[in-house]
Amino acid sequence: MATKREPRLISLGYGKFARADRIYALVPLEAGERGEGRRTYVHVEGLTEPIVASRSEKAILGEIEAALTEAAGIPRRRRAPKGQETLLA
Repeated sequence: MATKREPRLISLGYGKFARADRIYALVPLEAGERGEGRRTYVHVEGLTEPIVASRSEKAILGEIEAALTEAAGIPRRRRAPKGQETLLA
């Protein structure tokens, strides 16, 4: 059984990081707001202004999910390769 631990840091791009359990909202930038790698506003507990990330909200969310699952000590589920079905669900 895996032990619980503190959630790891999530890369937001531009050399910025935030702890997975402190991120509470991801807001994709509108097409007109994007530029120079700007992709997502990341709202972090304890900060009054969102951090501008160069990664998409989908990429950040996937990493948050993995970090929180890992921190909780829950084993990772393996996914079948795209186009292949699993025999046991």
